[in-house]
Amino acid sequence: MLKKFKIWYKNVFGSRRELVREEALGVKNHQVKINDVSYFVAKALFTDIPEMIEIERAVYAGKAPWDSTAFANELRREKDRLYLVIRKNDRLLAFIGSTFDERTRDAHITNIAVLPDYQDRGLGRFLLNIMIKKAQQLNYKTVSLEVRVSNQQAQHLYKDLDFQQTGVKRGYYFGDHEDAADMVLNLQTASASAETQETQEAQAHN
Repeated sequence: MLKKFKIWYKNVFGSRRELVREEALGVKNHQVKINDVSYFVAKALFTDIPEMIEIERAVYAGKAPWDSTAFANELRREKDRLYLVIRKNDRLLAFIGSTFDERTRDAHITNIAVLPDYQDRGLGRFLLNIMIKKAQQLNYKTVSLEVRVSNQQAQHLYKDLDFQQTGVKRGYYFGDHEDAADMVLNLQTASASAETQETQEAQAHN
């Protein structure tokens, strides 16, 4: 009897959960305005990979941490991966990738890069906010990432979005073996803080 109930539960609620994930990870191509400038946002395609690698080279002093095979393997996993790109005048300017782990209920940012000429224009923040909203839509607990300990600019952005450093991975990065700072955004704490702020603002207006 218990086995039949588990099968029924999985068929009903499992399929419903899958629909929620499909909706959350399904992003239609659309135009957006970031700081009053128009851009085009889309899911990354296999044809975008060469430009994504070029962005990495521009960001990481001529070296691309990921090769075309690594990106292709990620893009094939549509059920638990989401990769987005930002374009302007058909030029790829930025991209982000994330894994969505149902077991741990964590959205892990695997990769984010913005062309140096287009940094400090809000593109990275915009892409991160999309992934945060997706994780919230899926009722996940956390959003996590690693960042080079020397990359103070990126760390400042993450902290501004309420990420907290939780540890250090020694010798994490391939090649130079630089350490990585583990950073986590607790979505449950963030939601509680947002609700408290909304309540305080509402009371202030009454």
